[in-house]
Amino acid sequence: MTERPEPSQPLQRIKVGLIGLFAVVLLIALASAILGSATRDQSPAGLAQGNLVAQIAAGNASGAATGEPLAEMGVAPSAGNVQDGGAPR
Repeated sequence: MTERPEPSQPLQRIKVGLIGLFAVVLLIALASAILGSATRDQSPAGLAQGNLVAQIAAGNASGAATGEPLAEMGVAPSAGNVQDGGAPR
């Protein structure tokens, strides 16, 4: 003979399932709110800052262009600064 489940058991399973579903939706909403506020506070990395661009443009306009961009940045010596001290090492 099989036992008949109590009439309240299916109702209890529905309640537990709905509580679990509500908890998952609540956690997702909370995580979305936290991540949304964190990304709203930071400026996007790809955007240039206006004052920095203006300073760079003003610096480039005032200096005479020598045709050696690496020497202007200070990465490599310019051809005018190279001394004939012998063979490179």
